[in-house]
Amino acid sequence: MFKNYLKMAFRNMRKHRLYAIVNIIGFATGIAACMLIALFIRNQLSFDKQIAHHDRVYRIIGQVNQSGIITRACEFPAPMSKALQHDFPEIEKAGRLMPNKLFGGSANQVRRVDQANDSYEEGFCFADPSILDILDIHLIYGNREYALSEPNTIVMCKSMADKYFPNQDPVGKMMIFNDNTQRPLKIGGVMADFPATSHLQYKCFISLSGLSFWNGEQETWNASNYAIYLLLKPGVNVASFNQKITRDVLDKYMMPSWKASGRPAMEIEKFLKSASLYLQNVTDIHLGSYNMEDDYVKHGDIRYIWMFAAVALFILLLACINFINLSTARATDRAKEVGIRKVIGSLRADLVKQFMIESLLYSFLSFIIAFILAYSLLPLFNKIVGMQQLTIPWRAWWLFPLVALSVFVIGLFAGLYPAFYLSYFKPVDVLKGKLGLRNKNGGLRNGLVIFQFAISVVLMIGTMVIYKQMQYILHSKIGFNKEEVVMIKGTDALGHQTASFKNELLHLPDVENVSVSDFLPVDGTKRNGNPFWIEGQVQEKQSVGGQRWVIDENYIPTLGMKLIAGRNFSKDMPTDSQAAIINQAMVNKLGLKDPIGKIITNGSEHLHIIGVVGNFYFQSVKQQVDPLCMVLGNSNSMISVKLKTADMHGAMDAIGRVWKRFEPHQTLRYDFLDQRYAAMYADVELAGKLFTGFSLLAIIVACLGLFALSAFMVEQRHKEIGIRKVLGATAAGLFTMMTGNFLKLICIALLIAMPVGWFVMNKWLQNFAYKIHISWWVFIIAGALAVFIALITVSFQAIKAAVANPVEALRSE
Repeated sequence: MFKNYLKMAFRNMRKHRLYAIVNIIGFATGIAACMLIALFIRNQLSFDKQIAHHDRVYRIIGQVNQSGIITRACEFPAPMSKALQHDFPEIEKAGRLMPNKLFGGSANQVRRVDQANDSYEEGFCFADPSILDILDIHLIYGNREYALSEPNTIVMCKSMADKYFPNQDPVGKMMIFNDNTQRPLKIGGVMADFPATSHLQYKCFISLSGLSFWNGEQETWNASNYAIYLLLKPGVNVASFNQKITRDVLDKYMMPSWKASGRPAMEIEKFLKSASLYLQNVTDIHLGSYNMEDDYVKHGDIRYIWMFAAVALFILLLACINFINLSTARATDRAKEVGIRKVIGSLRADLVKQFMIESLLYSFLSFIIAFILAYSLLPLFNKIVGMQQLTIPWRAWWLFPLVALSVFVIGLFAGLYPAFYLSYFKPVDVLKGKLGLRNKNGGLRNGLVIFQFAISVVLMIGTMVIYKQMQYILHSKIGFNKEEVVMIKGTDALGHQTASFKNELLHLPDVENVSVSDFLPVDGTKRNGNPFWIEGQVQEKQSVGGQRWVIDENYIPTLGMKLIAGRNFSKDMPTDSQAAIINQAMVNKLGLKDPIGKIITNGSEHLHIIGVVGNFYFQSVKQQVDPLCMVLGNSNSMISVKLKTADMHGAMDAIGRVWKRFEPHQTLRYDFLDQRYAAMYADVELAGKLFTGFSLLAIIVACLGLFALSAFMVEQRHKEIGIRKVLGATAAGLFTMMTGNFLKLICIALLIAMPVGWFVMNKWLQNFAYKIHISWWVFIIAGALAVFIALITVSFQAIKAAVANPVEALRSE
């Protein structure tokens, strides 16, 4: 019997090729898109699962809720890790990480102790010895227990060890970092390179044992620079533990320390009421840290994962709807077959089985083509998403059972309604021609067409809004000029020659200005945090948290920033060493009406405000611009060069020649500021590309269904069209008649899709502190495109029928 059902299904496919092709292409396209999206989502969800005890590894997060505005951070004071380990028996191990950019900028000059020339390396981090155990870091050479236990020791990754000590066990060998010959670092171990699915991508851990960055730094609770990881003992209730550590840290340690430092009592009380601590599982760091301030790792965004999953589901739904619509549209053709089968004794259950096997066959063939499509497109998809590790897991035990289940579920979902609907026909009604098919299934079919195009219009609106927001981010006024600015890295290697190098660059004809500072408005440069008060009001007023950047007198003109009050720093004015230029956000937060001449303090400094600079983005535009205080000083591991030429290649050659005169053994390393700025929003750009691509795919699938559906509608009405032509109907009139119903459905879809599209994209835009407003023309364009696409899709069949010879339609009558 099964063999007979299969034979009938293949015969039906051959007989109705257009129907079969549309269904298989639609299904295969939808399934291939789902496969690619599923591979991407699987990769993103697999981060840090390689840690053996990942269910017990957590990072501490601090959260402050001020009037409904929630701020989260992951950096804490140096002594907090030991305090937690001492106070809570639930903690098996506690350890700290601190990225080198906080106290080293981009300076990572490295060499073997027996070599003269440095090499530049990135990916350094200070770490406690316990981090190796907490994060289950495998050592190829060395002992995990002792690798970082001594001061001035390092653990480097295998690729770095192979570079400096090829085919050797380097444990016990010495390295020089940043020309600090007084403190060589001993290699305590070699670890395996972090997999691509780790939230940490460091090449080298430098031991925090016995290390202090300033006098008292390891004891103070007034500076937060460390990420803290915990390995909990089995069975710990994390929710109750969150409450315990919040009260312990705030009441026992932070509050007494702040009181001793002279912070206002009102500020402390307000903070304690709004602050809390909680644990973030290590597997949630990659996707769950999108709203974290000053995070030290690059991460994804769980909201984009949900968005891509929704698009994949919509594409699959559209393909299933095509199958349902086309199956019910062909009811007239299948009715006679059903009637005859019932007359000769077939039961309804037998007919349901036949139609379900037909549906499962479509699903099976579509999966085969989908696998071929997905495999062929995977290299291109990897390139788009910036990954190389996405592969189809052919050897995974669960792959083929999952595929078999998917074939069954999709075939069942798409074929269930048509199977029961078609098998319902009564032989008597079929033979008498009393089916009433148009009335019975027309409502459902119209509803599904409306749903298809409503989804398509929502995706169109989403695509345009994401594109506009991306253009706004990359091309809006950001408070500084990022164009034609070169960031030269590792310039602290110049030492006392930095000023001479700067002057030489200023003499180049293609150079407009040069500034020396590690602090730049892009990721990967120095950051810090300080409390500021107006002098004399420390006890009365709440402090303002802000950045303190060390810059030179050329910084503001080099980056094209706008002074809105006061003046710039001048090297000819000795008093500027105690001066400050603040941004408008700092002015607003401090409540200064006339800031010039006022004195602000951060506890250790008393600074005269000489200027106010307009706000500029130095964090993501997803966040408000924070208060900023700039002071004059030396911070020389990075030099910014403003060019004034279109010949970038020639300008860089000239800069390279100057560099070689000062550093003949070092390669000139540089980035362009605009490229680094764009990289800050790579996740948004990627989301836009993927959303646009898969939205286009969804629209194509919907159009395929509409094209085939219009063909069957025309076929059903070909005799009616012939009679109308004989009675004098014009081609234009017939075209309007055949397209009018579809256009009505599209208009209904527009009425549903527009408010839904506005709501969804408005929610998405709330993720950005600075964003576009959704313009009315977005909806007009989306609506016009939907109508145009529908007309083009339906017109081919409508025109073909309108100009056909009526004799062909009526000759059998």
